[in-house]
Amino acid sequence: MQLPFPLAEEPDAETREAARKMFAGEVDFLKGVVAMDGLPPDDRAEVCFAGRSNVGKSSLINALTGRKGLARASNTPGRTQEINYFTLGADRYLVDLPGYGFANAPVDVVARWQNLLKAYLAGRASLRRAFVLIDFRHGIKSVDDEIMTLLDRSAVTFQVVLTKADKVKAKDQERILAQVRESLAKHPAAYPELVVTSSEAGEGLPTLRAIIAGLS
Repeated sequence: MQLPFPLAEEPDAETREAARKMFAGEVDFLKGVVAMDGLPPDDRAEVCFAGRSNVGKSSLINALTGRKGLARASNTPGRTQEINYFTLGADRYLVDLPGYGFANAPVDVVARWQNLLKAYLAGRASLRRAFVLIDFRHGIKSVDDEIMTLLDRSAVTFQVVLTKADKVKAKDQERILAQVRESLAKHPAAYPELVVTSSEAGEGLPTLRAIIAGLS
């Protein structure tokens, strides 16, 4: 019997190479957005990366594109306080969303960018999928559930990407995966496959690239 929310299968060689070439091509920072009226035209498909502060969104974007300095990574939770747009070739956007949950910033600043996050997720017609990043060491927390519920209500398909897999002991993985699967069962907008990644070790990156390349 297949488990609910199985791990996504690795792409075949042809799909893997096509996705690798896409991400090895032209990828550039476009702009940082602090209000909805600053969003670029929704004239191309886009995917976004959401997650708790310090979950590794910027590191994952850098690893996917092979560009260490593309997205600004920081050990300070809450550093990303705007929606950062990156062009992927001529017809896609990658979007790095503000971290949610704990952030080392004034309360009014936190509230402002959390509201921006919610407005974006609820109202972006060109958004093909949201990737919700979960620190594999910790599993899904209540603040993740809140964002997933927002995505349910907005009818935005989201897929969980587990980060920092290299920091999880083998004996703990199945226990954490069981918690993640149980939590996701409550969310109708959840895409029924998980992706396990490590930005440092490269685990899961070809799979995630292929998934993004397949969305149009």
